[in-house]
Amino acid sequence: MKITIITATYNSEQTLSDTINSILQQNYDNYEYIIVDGASKDNTINIIKKYEPQFKGKLKWISEKDKGIYDAMNKGISLASGDVFGILNSDDFFTSNDILQTIARSFNENNVDAIYGDIHFVNNTNLNKCIRYYSSKIFKPYLMRFGLMPAHPSFYLKREKIQQIGLYNTSYKIASDFDFLLRAIYIRKIKTLYIEKDFVTMRVGGVSTSGLSSRILIMKEHLKILKKNGVYSNVLLLMLRYFYKTYEIINSKLFNK
Repeated sequence: MKITIITATYNSEQTLSDTINSILQQNYDNYEYIIVDGASKDNTINIIKKYEPQFKGKLKWISEKDKGIYDAMNKGISLASGDVFGILNSDDFFTSNDILQTIARSFNENNVDAIYGDIHFVNNTNLNKCIRYYSSKIFKPYLMRFGLMPAHPSFYLKREKIQQIGLYNTSYKIASDFDFLLRAIYIRKIKTLYIEKDFVTMRVGGVSTSGLSSRILIMKEHLKILKKNGVYSNVLLLMLRYFYKTYEIINSKLFNK
């Protein structure tokens, strides 16, 4: 099984090496890596060129202006040739060297359209200390009306399903991943499988984790997305998920997960 990993970059010189190295260290080699850069003005392109020979032809990359991260993800999907694909953001990295092996084995052993697992969050000052463990174990499709979803960076989908689901909607600034998973899981009812494994280490401070303004925008976009797809929800229902997020943070601190 060939796996496509897609990374969208823009001025990612501070973190991209960690992302790239985590792919090079994987013990599964039937993959392709696609980097879609939004015409970075820093050293991002030089970093890509530096690592390119180590991939021995498995790396494709482009650099051009785009309409944001979801447009870049769509470009990556259009370039993909793998049986399945997933997104690894340019400030994130695989938690261990057996992630791609786990993904391939899970698809090969199960009749499913997608798999997903867990991720955890860290501060840039200490990449070894978990500040929140995001488990997808409790996820059920009905929880999407509360704004809950599987951890998007752990989500791998059969590429053939894109024709049925559609690409990321670039009209959303921050919640197109929720829209994508809602259409895939809740609306199209694809077959999914949860894997109890920490797939990705994710730095806080990205688009979806950067303060009150992002939370307000997420709330607005979630309401719009749910309404557009005919799924009933409201502000109070969507706010309930923050109680669960608080539990995850406290649990991570108490048990140092």
